[in-house]
Amino acid sequence: MSQITIKIESFGAIERLLPANLSLTCFVQQSIAEVLQQVTDQFPESFSMLQRCACAIGEDIVPRQTALIQDSTVVLLSPVAGG
Repeated sequence: MSQITIKIESFGAIERLLPANLSLTCFVQQSIAEVLQQVTDQFPESFSMLQRCACAIGEDIVPRQTALIQDSTVVLLSPVAGG
């Protein structure tokens, strides 16, 4: 099974909990949820914030079940409060 590199970019509150140049190696067809589990394994303090983040690839918000088939950048967007 071939491997791909997933870069993680984070914005908002989650940005303080993860390194700026975070990238992971995973297998083709792994889901975003599985990649985020790897992030949680490496950075357990990010777990509760990761649960609330939206995930995006490019300009599109994507579900965590999305399978990753090529090198990608997954953007984590922390929820924002305000009015």
